[in-house]
Amino acid sequence: MAVRVRPIRLWRTETDNRPGALASTLEPLTGSSLQVVMGYRLPGNTGRAAIELAPVTGARATSAAHTAGLSDSGIAALAIDGDDRPGLGHAIARALADAGINMEFLVAQVVGGRHSTIIGFENGADAERAAPLISKAAAAPRRSASRTTSARAGRKTTARGAVKRTAARGRAKSRRSR
Repeated sequence: MAVRVRPIRLWRTETDNRPGALASTLEPLTGSSLQVVMGYRLPGNTGRAAIELAPVTGARATSAAHTAGLSDSGIAALAIDGDDRPGLGHAIARALADAGINMEFLVAQVVGGRHSTIIGFENGADAERAAPLISKAAAAPRRSASRTTSARAGRKTTARGAVKRTAARGRAKSRRSR
């Protein structure tokens, strides 16, 4: 599957950093399907926390978010999801760095071979510039070394995927048969 890049609006609230703060904030949104929920203590202030979530779509979810004390954060953000592959995070980071685009934050995870990433930017213009760069970086084939060691001892895999036995494995096998 191709990687999908789309803008999202993060909703945010600040609250006392106490047990149950996240549960209380999420309670009005129990009928909503959320892709991302982040809760964290504010740096330098152990008594305060922030909760951010997305997406909030539709009148019912918007009303529930307001009831929970959430509001549109104004942070320009992109959601990226699709099939994972080795080096994908680096390819995205390199594309943004080469374009001089700074990230405010990045949250990424891989589950079952699928990745999901949220990137926040300093402004909407940077997010708009970043979207096609991320799509292009994610679509580019992974650069591979000419040879990588297979998980199985004594085997090497070439860049084209062919498996070759190493001389060491052949010698070990012949010693065992003596």
